[in-house]
Amino acid sequence: MILKLNYFGQIAQMLHKEEEVLDLPVTTIRELKSYYAEKLQTIPFSVAVNQQLAGETDQLNENDEVALLPPFAGG
Repeated sequence: MILKLNYFGQIAQMLHKEEEVLDLPVTTIRELKSYYAEKLQTIPFSVAVNQQLAGETDQLNENDEVALLPPFAGG
């Protein structure tokens, strides 16, 4: 499935890029998180699909825009 991926914060630093388009063998957020688990090691992250936070069982669709979001601190 072709997805446009956007990376932020620690995730962008670890992957050495802010965005890319990939053809991935995933159909749910849970599968996407499993795919990235090894690459991101201990960085926890949330996923947004088409600018909406997504749950583990949410389905992905061809050409979705997916953001991997590390924890944000602010004040």
